[in-house]
Amino acid sequence: MGSFRGMAHSAIGQRLVACLLNVSEARRKELVETVARAAVFDSNGGRREGTTVLNIFNDQDYNRSVITIVASIDCIKEAVLSACEQACRLIDMSAYAGGHPTMGAVDLVPLYPLGEEVGLGDCAKEARAVAAGLTERVSGTSAFFFGWADSPQHRGLAQRRKEMGWFRKNPDTEASRPDVGPLPQKQYGLTGIGASPYVMNCNVTIDTQDLALGRSIAMSIRESTPGGIPGVQVLALPHEGAVEIACNVESMKGNPPSQVGERGEPWPTFSIGGQLYCHAPASLITARVAELAGWQGVVTKGTALVGFTPHECRGLAERALSLGIAEFWKELRRLHM
Repeated sequence: MGSFRGMAHSAIGQRLVACLLNVSEARRKELVETVARAAVFDSNGGRREGTTVLNIFNDQDYNRSVITIVASIDCIKEAVLSACEQACRLIDMSAYAGGHPTMGAVDLVPLYPLGEEVGLGDCAKEARAVAAGLTERVSGTSAFFFGWADSPQHRGLAQRRKEMGWFRKNPDTEASRPDVGPLPQKQYGLTGIGASPYVMNCNVTIDTQDLALGRSIAMSIRESTPGGIPGVQVLALPHEGAVEIACNVESMKGNPPSQVGERGEPWPTFSIGGQLYCHAPASLITARVAELAGWQGVVTKGTALVGFTPHECRGLAERALSLGIAEFWKELRRLHM
């Protein structure tokens, strides 16, 4: 069972925060890597201390990338803000084309505490500072808050996205009311910025083009459906000639439920500020999707984790920072070749 407790502290004693930065570009990989490098190198090419990029996940069909940035709480704002600035310079939302819902060149900026040493309130403060900095440095950008950065309501990401029209096929970005900045402009769109316990992305592909079946499966496993999987927010989307069941797997406060994964493994747990959290294992989601698809004679093609589990994220970040590796994603690519 994964846990932050008992893990070795970083050699440089970091209080670590993760940001899974979502940008609306994947087909120009060099552009996305330029955005990632802005998180770990300053404008003069100097390395930012206490900061690393663990992974870059590109999905060309969706035209969306997720950049996993980890830094100490004292460094996270500048790292994320610099990456956001670079993305806004290079990505023009008015020319965007892709298969994934999105509203912004920088679509999502979630901050997650990695362990006991950093609280949700700390991450919320930094998230709000990122929003203020972005709208000050890049004229015309705007943002809405979610999670702990959305004070005092603490509305979740799915609720805020629904309020902003994010789930619509052709959202009217310019009609949305941001929390920070002017009314959204076509070039930059609207950015969601917030703080919450870690959210893992788990996408299961089913071997069919039947989107109605995908939506039925998505509804069945969604947290809000009786018998659904706790913590799972899900969409069914056309993807590379098949259908992807795209899941946000939210961490939940308290002890794990009785459900187990495909191989009987328990729900991974971790602590934030002395409070226990857990999240559904990817194997449980995969098994449930496979079962529901199988009833209709459809098989699964595979499962993709976007980034890492919370436990993996902290472990790799400690390794990268202790070794002084800013572009750790390159090390991962070599390991997986």
